[in-house]
Amino acid sequence: MFRRSTLISCLAVLLAWASATGIASANAVSTENVTAQLIAEQSSVEPGARIWMLLHFKIRDGWHTYWQNPGDSGEATRIDWKLPAGVTAGPIQWPYPHPLPLGPLTNYGYEGEAFHLAEIRVPESWPADKPLPIEAEAHWLVCEKTCIPEQAAFALTLPAGPAGMTTDPEKTELFASARALLPVESLWPATHAKSDAEISLSLAAVDLEAGGIESAHFFPAAWGVVEPAAPQVLSVDAKGITLAMKPGAAAPAGPLEGVLVLTSNTGDGTVTRGLTISAPIAAPIAAAAGAAPAEPISIGIGEALLFALIGGLILNLMPCVFPVLSMKALALLQHAQDDHATLRMHGIAYTAGILVCFTALASVLIALKAGGESVGWGFQLQSPLFVAIMAYLLFFLGLSLSGFVTVGGSIMGIGSRLAARSGYAGSFFTGVLAAVVATPCTAPFMGAAIGFALTQDAAMSLGVFLVLGFGLALPYLLLTLFPALSRRLPKPGPWMERMKQALAFPLYASAAWLVWVLSLQAGPNGVAAALAGLVSIAFAVWIWHAAGSAKKVARRVATGAAAAIAVLAFLPLALLPPTSAPTTTSGTSKAGLPFEPYDPKRLAALRADGQAVFLNMTAAWCITCLVNERVALSSRKIGDAFERRGITYMKGDWTNRDGSITALLESFGRNGVPLYVLYPADGSDPQILPQLLTEALVLDALRELPVSPRTLSHGSERSPS
Repeated sequence: MFRRSTLISCLAVLLAWASATGIASANAVSTENVTAQLIAEQSSVEPGARIWMLLHFKIRDGWHTYWQNPGDSGEATRIDWKLPAGVTAGPIQWPYPHPLPLGPLTNYGYEGEAFHLAEIRVPESWPADKPLPIEAEAHWLVCEKTCIPEQAAFALTLPAGPAGMTTDPEKTELFASARALLPVESLWPATHAKSDAEISLSLAAVDLEAGGIESAHFFPAAWGVVEPAAPQVLSVDAKGITLAMKPGAAAPAGPLEGVLVLTSNTGDGTVTRGLTISAPIAAPIAAAAGAAPAEPISIGIGEALLFALIGGLILNLMPCVFPVLSMKALALLQHAQDDHATLRMHGIAYTAGILVCFTALASVLIALKAGGESVGWGFQLQSPLFVAIMAYLLFFLGLSLSGFVTVGGSIMGIGSRLAARSGYAGSFFTGVLAAVVATPCTAPFMGAAIGFALTQDAAMSLGVFLVLGFGLALPYLLLTLFPALSRRLPKPGPWMERMKQALAFPLYASAAWLVWVLSLQAGPNGVAAALAGLVSIAFAVWIWHAAGSAKKVARRVATGAAAAIAVLAFLPLALLPPTSAPTTTSGTSKAGLPFEPYDPKRLAALRADGQAVFLNMTAAWCITCLVNERVALSSRKIGDAFERRGITYMKGDWTNRDGSITALLESFGRNGVPLYVLYPADGSDPQILPQLLTEALVLDALRELPVSPRTLSHGSERSPS
């Protein structure tokens, strides 16, 4: 009996020892190239426990596995967990990687050993006496000159009990080694700047000695941000650390995020540490192609406000705002004979609508820029959904002017209290609409003002945008504040109805233009969705109009049906495909001049080769851009002058979002299109042309360029005009 009880006691001790050690790790799995093991740091589980797990690789000599961003090629290691209900696993905590050159490529990863930490979270509701089964399947790619995908399944069980740490010294050392390689948050503030040819990461590490840093390498968290194989140039001075890198195919639109690995000499030996970096964008650095941000630096707040006011005034003459001018003209004519107070209130309401809309647009733009987004003036028109809704709105307003639907009070009802309220609301929303449709245009002086605004704090930026809006509203406001001016206009009469109907057609034309823009953004399916919505709106208006003479009950039913059909018009917009890639491809202009799409690398190569370049930054929704191309860039004279001067014509299409175009605009202190830049062949500073072009203005600029030796060798020079 004694022997039997002794045997049971011994077995119990052995089981307890196994639970505290061996069961806390899954058996190692060995493939041809990797030995993998899943280890738990805690020896048991209790309610609310946080249990660190380690997937540990021992990698065959000469082979490697990959970091979260594998670099030029490869695939990151993945762990698929199978856990009881309520138990969750956190993401992999990645040690800082190493660059792994392979021919012309460079990958990011690990050689020799790799550590993958992850935290298992146990809920408070977990039964105190219940063991925790943990299953996981790991997938990794291991490479030398060839790559082999491998995987392994693991299973282990933690017994119930106080969540103490493992007592196995080997496992304790493994967890310590893994944590020592984890990057820590940088204590130094970081910023980055970018141009066509360079991304510059700066750390304000003023307490570093220039000789203390031996090397530095930045590993971006996302693929394509920098070229992995390109050298990274380190400089250390009194201001801190700067690392110059070559941009990749997907330069960051927001903060530059990743891990900076610094190797320094402390006097007691070499120390390597990884720092997590989230560097917001600083002022843009000068473009390698010769761009220099002149305008934001060359003007102060007084000039910026003056430019904003002048730009807003000129915006009234831009083709974008023309459709709304018809509505403004009608409103002014119908109110011209009102008393002074009523007329003044209409002007104030219209101004308020513009300022409210500019405040909203500017606030969103400022917030997006502060968050690191690559956006600019007119950014909302890069959304196919917004473009489609604008087409709906202009089409509906055109139907209203055509007399098929009445918005607000009738023209002849002015003077009654109710109609006056409706009229004020109409003036307000006309101002809102004027501001919205003005955003595709950039008037002279606006570029410098907006470029300055977006380099200032939020309050100053908003002030510049409000002055811009006030300039847009000022002509109409002055006519309403000074009755002597407005009363010189023709008196209202029956002729206004015909005029109102005629002025609907610019709105229809604008709706058609927006559908064309949508075709470039979302393709044929996007056009089909928008046209289906327009047909639904027209059908709803027809039902409502036809029921106007019906009995009261029938009229209410028809009105409800019309409203339901109008709502259904928006359903096809849910089918809009995502915004496609930039739409500019190589082609030929109307002047017979071949052009190629904007590419920062191609531009830099042309400049380095001593070739003159004319750069046209445009967008399908920018009417000013389209007018300039038709008026100033489509003549035979322009084509001949470009050809004789050996000028390469490049077009950048900003119809859809494009970070490289946004970066170029910012490098010239601009925040919207159009932008026209002429790069001389001799490498001197580029010339920025005005935002409103004429053929004569472009030819004058070309006359100042030296003739390319390449073109002289093919024939004698003739006058570009």
